[in-house]
Amino acid sequence: MYRSHNCGVLRSSDIDTVVTLSGWVQKSRDLGGMTFIDLRDRYGITQLAFNMEVNEELCLAARKLGREFVVQVEGTVIERSSKNKNIPTGDIEIKVSALKVLNASKTPPFTIEDNTDGGEDIRMKYRYLDLRRKTVRENLMLRSKIAIETRKFLSDLEFIEVETPVLIKSTPEGARDFVVPSRMNANQFYALPQSPQTFKQLLMVAGFDKYFQIVKCFRDEDLRADRQPEFTQIDCEMSFVEQDDILNTFEELTRHLIKETKGIDLPTFPRMDYADAMRLYGSDKPDIRFGMEFVEINELTQNKGFKVFDDAELILAINAEGCANYTRKQLDALTKWVKRPQIGALGLIYVKYNEDGTYKSSVDKFYSQEDLAEWCAKAGAKPGDLLFVISGEKDKARKQMGELRLKMGTELGLRNPEVFAPLWVMDFPLLEWDEDSQRYHAMHHPFTSPKMEDFDKIEESPAEVRANAYDLVLNGSEVGGGSIRIHDRELQRIMFKHLGFTDEEAQNQFGFLMDAFEYGAPPHGGIAFGLDRLCSIIGGADSIRDFIAFPKNNSGRDVMIDAPSPLAQDQLDELSIANVEKVTAE
Repeated sequence: MYRSHNCGVLRSSDIDTVVTLSGWVQKSRDLGGMTFIDLRDRYGITQLAFNMEVNEELCLAARKLGREFVVQVEGTVIERSSKNKNIPTGDIEIKVSALKVLNASKTPPFTIEDNTDGGEDIRMKYRYLDLRRKTVRENLMLRSKIAIETRKFLSDLEFIEVETPVLIKSTPEGARDFVVPSRMNANQFYALPQSPQTFKQLLMVAGFDKYFQIVKCFRDEDLRADRQPEFTQIDCEMSFVEQDDILNTFEELTRHLIKETKGIDLPTFPRMDYADAMRLYGSDKPDIRFGMEFVEINELTQNKGFKVFDDAELILAINAEGCANYTRKQLDALTKWVKRPQIGALGLIYVKYNEDGTYKSSVDKFYSQEDLAEWCAKAGAKPGDLLFVISGEKDKARKQMGELRLKMGTELGLRNPEVFAPLWVMDFPLLEWDEDSQRYHAMHHPFTSPKMEDFDKIEESPAEVRANAYDLVLNGSEVGGGSIRIHDRELQRIMFKHLGFTDEEAQNQFGFLMDAFEYGAPPHGGIAFGLDRLCSIIGGADSIRDFIAFPKNNSGRDVMIDAPSPLAQDQLDELSIANVEKVTAE
């Protein structure tokens, strides 16, 4: 028996109990006649005590143990003289009577502590050591709990968990596919699924009524903190439903997950049209933990001789409460920040609403105190507040102001990760124009149903057609998205036409789905949650990497196993793939 108890379970009630523990050496302390070792396992830390006067040989052996040695000890639980209130086992320690080294360890390249001294690169390379840290382990335990609670919740609602294929057909819509060559079908390729979209729709055609799957998906796209080439979705679909049925079901799932993991009861989620989200926040995923909604002030600012505003399509203001005391240095720094290429603003105008009721702005030359008072009144500013104004082309100005709003929210401490502010964003445009390809693309995916009251605009004004689509936004991040699907072959054909497909191309790519619609497809819709992102937000982190056991870096590489990597020539030959280096050389 390697252990009778784990390292997190012993308490004062266990004093005088003889126990066997196994784990890793966290740290050791030599204090003359005594040596203390913190023994760690997944469950916690227990202090071991070795007394030189009682057993010199055992104490000397303990002093030879290095960090991360795997050891087994036997001993008696005793009361700890110097108690540690920071750990659950802090009232006791083990008076060790026997010590066995199960495996020695090299000195790890970074400390296995909550606040480690290891940078991200080295921790990614030695991920199996990084996973020993309590903070990372707790992130993965949170992920496990969310997955388990999801399965319990959906199973209780009679959802059926179904696994869909991983080797599928490549499609031209969406992000780039990862492709897999077929050895048995020379010069032909599978694709790894970006989502199980068409398969879950086919399950609805098959009469499964309610489906879910916690599923791996793959996208060959540029990476950042909240993206990985392989990621996990909570994928769901329902038959004979309308939009409200889906929103209500998965609002309850989200509320259940946050209650079970954080102990927080959330109220009913607000709902917001896409057009309002863009108008008020400049984003289709607004962070509503704080205000600072946009105020349009064109009528108050134009035709006053200030050319920047006179030539602008849109002039926006936000009110930063209590910030009238910002210094010139702070204001210059914010101006420089919004003028960066990543933001692209031409400049930043400010108006200080001073405590004495006067106004001070960067455009005093053009606007009177009465003018500035009108701006502040429309933005709801009070004495002590600070107005920021950005102008320019409509879409660009909204995006730029949206970035500034988020920055100010962060600077003012208004984006508390322990506060959860969900909302549904609805009624997205069905199509969006792409300048590069000079055609429309589906804003969600080509199987999304249009709002039928807008359908008569599909030929003349396709950009004005709204989609029967919805996103769940949590703290400024999209955590889920879905739609009511098209279930009629003719409507799907029209949708493909507006996406630039010929009938032949549509049949070649998606004929299996369109054919299925001719065999009694029910009305259906669904949603998919990004599990990695949902976990990171509930866990209060910015990056999804610490909620994935073995993530990739920003280049899409697994630096621990050194993947991707070249294939041997015999493998390439079997797959009918030329040696790239050889072909290039020739």
